[in-house]
Amino acid sequence: MISVEDALARCLALTALTDTEILPLRRAGNRVMAVPAIAQLTQPPFDASAMDGYAVGRAAVAGDSFTVIGESGAGHAFQGTVQPDQAIRIFTGAPLPQGAVSVVIQEEIAASADQITLKIAAKTGDNIRPRGQDFTLGQALSPRLLRPNDLALLAAMNVPEVTVRRRPIVALMASGDELVMPGEIPGPDQIIASNTLALAAMVEAAGGEARVLPIARDTEASLRTVFALTEGADLIVTIGGASVGDHDLVGKVAADLGLDRAFWQIAMRPGKPLMAGKVLGIPMLGLPGNPVSAIVCGHLFMLPMLKAMLGLPPEPQVLSARLGSDQPANGPRDHYMRARLTVENGQPTVTAFQRQDSALLTILTEANALLIRPKGDGVRGTGEMVSYIPI
Repeated sequence: MISVEDALARCLALTALTDTEILPLRRAGNRVMAVPAIAQLTQPPFDASAMDGYAVGRAAVAGDSFTVIGESGAGHAFQGTVQPDQAIRIFTGAPLPQGAVSVVIQEEIAASADQITLKIAAKTGDNIRPRGQDFTLGQALSPRLLRPNDLALLAAMNVPEVTVRRRPIVALMASGDELVMPGEIPGPDQIIASNTLALAAMVEAAGGEARVLPIARDTEASLRTVFALTEGADLIVTIGGASVGDHDLVGKVAADLGLDRAFWQIAMRPGKPLMAGKVLGIPMLGLPGNPVSAIVCGHLFMLPMLKAMLGLPPEPQVLSARLGSDQPANGPRDHYMRARLTVENGQPTVTAFQRQDSALLTILTEANALLIRPKGDGVRGTGEMVSYIPI
């Protein structure tokens, strides 16, 4: 058995960046921008008012008066020049006219006909957004996963389309005579295939395209047929059938198809019988069949492989929190325990569920974190700092 760190490194070594495509900004949400985007203009393109009020021609003290000579609104700039004892009515976002040095908000003046009198002092630069305050022509936005906020910035930069990574195609293949799909009526010795749908949702949330294949039965012919449906995928993820039982045929059939195996079995729980390699020229990850094992390994290995293909930092995010309950010493394998992350007395606290059986989906659905217990870790007491991965 190899370590989790070694297994992840070998999984990532199997991956390659997907190619790129150009998309209009409207379709680029939740896609990974592959090359920097360059601002086509400066924002704001002029000194602008940050408030509704009056632009005045000089710094002033409370009690000073100015003559109002015009108005500047968004999209309708004042075309003249403001002299030292003059002011113009100005609105938020409007261009600051030539000669104006300060904007006094409307609540801080007294108005009478075409005269205003300041109630407070006005300093040079007050309530003015300088030209280029946000970004300037030629400024670059670095590659990233495009969130709604990023789309707003790209639009303001007058970038109508972006170069993004193609969504990696992940072929998901469950195997086993005991499985039927949700909605079917299981026989007396069958169960519902639950792992595939969870893994597909994880793939799609991470920016990939999930291809759910038919269930492969426990025959070499069936497995070969389903493997043939993986053509064009960027990653094959098998679920179950990779252990050492008489009916666990995934590894054998993959080997017959030319599997170049990177490893098999890792020193962790849940998920010991993990397998990875390359088959039919495609990276392959063989997940355990137990539901919790499959989903936990999906977080630890499948999602990092997917992120690596997209050019994103692949390693799972490891954070620290207070331990919410005492834990006994851990054994010879890293243990990723289903846990609940809360905030207690202003501090993040992670508490492992008492039941950790790898078949208990009811526990997994209540979990929002994996408490990491390194192999050989000693007794841990409530309040100690520990590591966890949010899920």
